[in-house]
Amino acid sequence: MEQTGQLKDLPDMLTVSARIDKCFGYDAKRGLLGFASGYHAMMNCETLLMLGADFPYQQFYPKNARILQIDIRAEQLGRRSHLDLDLVGGIAETLSELLPRITQRTDHTYLEVCLSNYREARKGLDDLTTGKPGQRPIHPQYVAKMLNEVPGPETIFTVDVGTPVIWAVRYLAMNGRRRLLSSFNHGSMANALPQAIGAQISHPGRQVIALSGDGGFSMLMGDLLSLRQLNLPVKMIVLNNGSLGFVELEMKAMGFLQHGTDLVNPGFARIAEGAGVLGLHVDDPEGVRPALEQAIAHDGPVLVDIAVNRQELAMPSSLKLDQIVDFNLYLIRAILNGRGDEIIDLARTNLFR
Repeated sequence: MEQTGQLKDLPDMLTVSARIDKCFGYDAKRGLLGFASGYHAMMNCETLLMLGADFPYQQFYPKNARILQIDIRAEQLGRRSHLDLDLVGGIAETLSELLPRITQRTDHTYLEVCLSNYREARKGLDDLTTGKPGQRPIHPQYVAKMLNEVPGPETIFTVDVGTPVIWAVRYLAMNGRRRLLSSFNHGSMANALPQAIGAQISHPGRQVIALSGDGGFSMLMGDLLSLRQLNLPVKMIVLNNGSLGFVELEMKAMGFLQHGTDLVNPGFARIAEGAGVLGLHVDDPEGVRPALEQAIAHDGPVLVDIAVNRQELAMPSSLKLDQIVDFNLYLIRAILNGRGDEIIDLARTNLFR
């Protein structure tokens, strides 16, 4: 372990708490991922400790906190933010040296504030997971809720870049045994199915579920043949909204009318059947849980094609004035371009659950 900062203030700089990580969500470009409690925990902390993390989103670093970073790669230190203390070394080895020097605080005031914010944010998200029979198209939040409840406690989830990441990080509960894989650093689409194939080969006794959007799944749909050739029991869930949903969401957040994001999709379930994979199609909320249960119980690969709402919005973890202005600009442009029905559908989807 090599010290490149000062250790003398360390006991006063750290608060040891295993529970505070539950307050953190994933925040990405323009804050469209994650949720508010993670944002507030980061922004209001006195000290931020990063363990082997290269958190790239500089706008989400706290402005007035002391920042500590430990990484085995020296070139990672200080890439994203100023550092008050940086250490080069393995996490386990470094922490074993540091822990005896740390005085554990007994004041849990900030922790309780963070947990309270988390409970409030969690309730707001859970209120969106409605799935009334006959309510079509299906809210993707409801699908994510069912996907969290049906599989076992050691499931490996692989998630396509885009809106599937939003619903996964907000609704799939990690418990220390589950795993969540995606292309978080590179942001490469179509990653879920290839990752699921690799995870299933390396962990043959684990349940592996790939959560894809229709755009991401279509890009590497040929891997269905690889899946069948290898006869792996991967379960594929496709959130089918007929669009490149996250691109549309970013366009709306920046004030643009969506363009070039429409998808003319085939029948994914029928294509799966043609490849020798069990294919299921769901277009009503009451069919989501039974389809997932059937997929989990099936001894072999399964594709579940679920028709979800295209107009679903994901509230940013922190609303900025420019986002509000830009989104209002999108609404005005949509009306002026004769797309008022789109605004009505948007309101119906997000305001009237």
